[in-house]
Amino acid sequence: MKNTTPFDLVVVGGGAAGFFGAIAAAEKNPRLSILILEKTTKLLSKVKVSGGGRCNVTHHCFEPTPLSKHYPRGSKELKSLFRKFQAKDVVDWFENKNVRLKTEADGRMFPVTNQSQTIIDCFLREAERNRIEIKLQAEVRSIIPQQKVFVLDVNGEEIIARKVLIASGGYPSPESYSWLRKLAPIIEPIPSLFTFNDSQSHFKDLMGVAVPFAEIKIAGTKLMETGAILITHWGLSGPAVIKLSAWAAELLHERKYTFTALVNWTGSVSEEKLRNDLQELNVHQGKQKIYNHPLHAIPLRLWTRLCQLAEIDDQRTWAELPRKNLNRLVEFMIRCPFEIKGKTTFKEEFVTCGGVDLKSIEFDTMESKTTKGLFFAGEVLNIDGETGGFNFQSAWTTAYIAAQAIAQG
Repeated sequence: MKNTTPFDLVVVGGGAAGFFGAIAAAEKNPRLSILILEKTTKLLSKVKVSGGGRCNVTHHCFEPTPLSKHYPRGSKELKSLFRKFQAKDVVDWFENKNVRLKTEADGRMFPVTNQSQTIIDCFLREAERNRIEIKLQAEVRSIIPQQKVFVLDVNGEEIIARKVLIASGGYPSPESYSWLRKLAPIIEPIPSLFTFNDSQSHFKDLMGVAVPFAEIKIAGTKLMETGAILITHWGLSGPAVIKLSAWAAELLHERKYTFTALVNWTGSVSEEKLRNDLQELNVHQGKQKIYNHPLHAIPLRLWTRLCQLAEIDDQRTWAELPRKNLNRLVEFMIRCPFEIKGKTTFKEEFVTCGGVDLKSIEFDTMESKTTKGLFFAGEVLNIDGETGGFNFQSAWTTAYIAAQAIAQG
């Protein structure tokens, strides 16, 4: 069934970028008729599960240049966009809707209610207030540009739109986006934000042990991150691992997620400094049993395992430690090897590296360079950030910029 009067704007995708773009366009131009199409039965599903159900809305980084540096892909483009709409603007936008955000110690920002439903309710309320129509179970099968309009095949029915904003999210199933490939060049999507599976499982029984500040790198590369590392029953997780997975996403995909990860459990202590520390212990605390005195805040259970791997007898004192075993201990403390084979999705924070090629987009407007009236926002673009609210921030920003252009034109 064909709508006789075209919608001024049809938004494909009922997620974060889709809702934010639709609402921002309606606020800029209240005369617009707007329809949101969502192919599933659930709206804002990623908003619902993010941040453990609290919704990590953005990150407390209110300067465009530093903010843009948290994006392995899209950093250059976002730097200019953040000058127009950045994290502080998001905070203000929600406060204007009576939704206050709070900042946690690591910079992540959440609603003060600690409930993602607060954000969802805000979007649904604003959509209703701005008379935005929403259609669920509305799967787009094709979008055909015609003279001054677009014809969308939605579940076999035609919907006509003057402008289209594609905010259909990432690529959990790339095959379902065959229609998108006819509209824009696609960088093949691959996973970002994941944890590492340890093939040898030497540390499996230490699951739950966390080191607040450690360093992890990919052997043979310059890729390295610092932060908390968590030992899990499948391998390694925690902020440092997740961040590294984002920056190394393309390389690790090429390697089929088979590589060696090296962990410095001391954080950033150099080998020279560590050897000096051990020499001091030998001289001044030689009678102490090695197993009883973890160094550099390494948790006792992990320290015990490192000593075992270094083949140190559990009754040894620092004064009795042979050089061979000391050298092995140094290695396991600052270059502890993990033979990684495979990955695990980080909770529900599935993010893709890849999507619509940024070279095909006018970043002043988020409009396609080849198809006038066609706009893109959110994770459908080849933009992805570290964990910590950065992916939502790029969704808000790209949707807002698109909305301003849509509302004016």
